[in-house]
Amino acid sequence: VNVSTLSVTNGTDFDSKTGFHVGGLAHIHLNKNWAIQPEIMYSTQGGKIGDFQMDLNYINVPVLVQYMTHDGFRLQTGPQLGFLTNAESEFGDGEADRTEEFKKVDFAWTLGAGYLFPAGIGIDARYNFGIANVRDLNDYEAKNNVLQVGLFYQFMKQRTARNK
Repeated sequence: VNVSTLSVTNGTDFDSKTGFHVGGLAHIHLNKNWAIQPEIMYSTQGGKIGDFQMDLNYINVPVLVQYMTHDGFRLQTGPQLGFLTNAESEFGDGEADRTEEFKKVDFAWTLGAGYLFPAGIGIDARYNFGIANVRDLNDYEAKNNVLQVGLFYQFMKQRTARNK
């Protein structure tokens, strides 16, 4: 689940909108407490104001550094590059393609925490702080901010490394 908004400099306050993210990850242990976790995911983002909604869809590539405890708890942080796949606005029954108004690349910083259960299923919560202006026009600046909560599964090989 994504809860996203756009922070803009022209005084317009976007409300949050709900979306989703889905993808895959590699969990690479450096030692028993530290890991690198590159990911690739499709993410629906944007914001809304009343009946107007801005939908921004990205292929996001975070590379997270994780600190893990022996009981499954994880803290994580790292950069995230996002590649815009499309941008649309919706107002009432109408839709408009806005892809040309937004930059093709986004940059954010991620902070989060998670927990891996012994069965290999985990839960993850993170916040992506938008750093880059995603607007391609000079009328105002906009930055993505996204709260993400997700479930994941780690296959047996990675799961056993947790107990090292």
